[in-house]
This record gives sequence, structure tokens and C-alpha cells, in this order.
Amino acid sequence: MAETGQSAASTQPTVPYAVTVDRVLKAPLIIDATIRSAVRIKGAEAADVRTNRIRYYVEADVVALIRGPGAVPPRLGWLVDVPVDERGRAPQLKRQRVIAFARTVSGRPGQIQLIARDSQIPWSAGDDAQIKRVVRDVLSPEAPPTITGIGNVFHVPGTLPGEGETQIFLQTESGDPVSILVLRRPGEERRWAVALGEIVDEAAGPPARDTLLWYRLACGLPRTLPESATANEEPARAALAIEDYTYVLNALGRCESAEPDA
Repeated sequence: MAETGQSAASTQPTVPYAVTVDRVLKAPLIIDATIRSAVRIKGAEAADVRTNRIRYYVEADVVALIRGPGAVPPRLGWLVDVPVDERGRAPQLKRQRVIAFARTVSGRPGQIQLIARDSQIPWSAGDDAQIKRVVRDVLSPEAPPTITGIGNVFHVPGTLPGEGETQIFLQTESGDPVSILVLRRPGEERRWAVALGEIVDEAAGPPARDTLLWYRLACGLPRTLPESATANEEPARAALAIEDYTYVLNALGRCESAEPDA
């Protein structure tokens, strides 16, 4: 039974889904590799290293190209900042299998640059599977668009007290329509749905957590509804629309993303 539990744990990602998406969106090159050598970098070349981290130049043998514009050399080198333990010791990097989120370096085919100096993670089956799934979803022609803001928001009361619906129209980078519908029915829990298209369909339902559509909403929607979105609504209807928008945000949950810049 213990082995079964350990096996199940090993297939779970160690990195939050939203952080993985952040990295995939920023990284034109994703490498699965085994580190062959690691040389510590000191002095001026490590002056900007954050506290409790050590900079290394590593060379690694490529196991697989998860994402990339074409073939890569079988061995690559890059700089990486790794955290130290409570005693100030760095992890053993040599022979460690890792996944690196990176970009190519012009004129240096044997070197890559991480999108952030700590955008190298230890390989695990769970993270490997999650990254590959995100890459497929991001590159799909049917990938949901990036949310850039809120358009118009309307609340339409129903015929019964407490009945009504709020329609939230989102602005997207591509211009493709995305909208959210929140339904209120007397004696029932509020329901909501998201639609990718011109028709707002309550049957669509909310997105499953840890999917690209969930990420677009949870990480792309502003935390408060801008006043301009309900500027044409009566105060009472605007207040209900704001309540429904907050309900959607709470239903989506927190976006656990925060990938530091390189």
C-alpha cells in the first residue's frame, strides 16, 4: 500500500498549474535534460543573485525537446540560480534530471538562456505530464484567447423576486468573443457559465480547474469590476452585477502565478 501511495504522489505536479502556464507562455524552448557538469559562478558575474541562492553554469545532455522551433544540439549550457538549504548548502546538480524553460541565444547554438534565472525545475513525471499538456493546449488552434479587460456588463431582472441574470462581456487580445453568464433563481444556488463565441449558453458551465480556460479567467480577470463596465446600468442592477462578478472570481479561486522576471 505504501508503494501505491508513493507512486500516486510521484505523478502529481509539484508546480502550481498557473505557474506552469506562465512559464510555457514565456518559453519558446523547453528542454528535458540531465546535468553533466555544474560550475559555481562568483564575483561580479553573480552580483545580482538573490539572497539564499547560488549561481551556476551548467552543461546538460538533452533527453527530449518538449517545445522548440527545431532541433537543438545534444548538449546545452546555461546559467541558473539555485536555492540553498537551511545550512547554506546548494543541491547536488550533477546527474540531476531537470526541465529548463528557456530561449535560444543568438550566435551561440550550444547555449540557452532561462526565461528567469530560476526557471529550471527538477524533473518529475507529474510536472513533465502537466507541461506537455499545457504546451498542447497553448498551441492548439482552439486555445481560449488572452483576457485583456472587461467590456459591458448587464444585469437583467427576471419575472420573479430574486430572479435574474448578469451578462459579462470580456475583451480579448485576439478580439474573439468571450462572455460569462451568471444565473439567479429563487431558492437555488447561483450558477454561471463561460462561452467562447457569440452565443451565451448556460449549458456550457464553468471551466474545470487547472485548464487553460480556467487560467485565462482566474489569472486574467481584474479583481474588481471597473466602473465603466456598469456605467449604463441603474445603481440597483449595477450592484447585483458587481455581486455576481465577485461570485465568479470566488468560484474560480486564486491564481497561483508569480514567475519572477529574468
